[in-house]
Amino acid sequence: MEKLYKRRCEPCGLGAPVVTEEEANDLLISVPGWKKEFHDGVEKLVREFFFVEFTDAFNFTYKIASLSEREDHHPSIMTEWGKVTVYWWTHRINGLHVNDFIMAAKTDMIAKLSAPS
Repeated sequence: MEKLYKRRCEPCGLGAPVVTEEEANDLLISVPGWKKEFHDGVEKLVREFFFVEFTDAFNFTYKIASLSEREDHHPSIMTEWGKVTVYWWTHRINGLHVNDFIMAAKTDMIAKLSAPS
């Protein structure tokens, strides 16, 4: 299977199916560190990323925002001193779609490239 971070988000309209529990668990293997959690009654992918400086956290947030615009798929992001929490889910279907796992993998790649050497 092609690596998730290399894939593009597919158009997802109203009525598109949410991933099944089995599909979600299989996809989670490709994005270790991410968890499925319910927030506001919706299942979402969640991960916290830690930084030494606020500017590093902010720059990471900006990179995720830029990625989101390119892929036309947008997360909820909370940027704090030393930490960024990212929530991926598909708003139109009020749940998880394969696009969320693709974006989680892309987020991980950005984090990997943003890490100090």
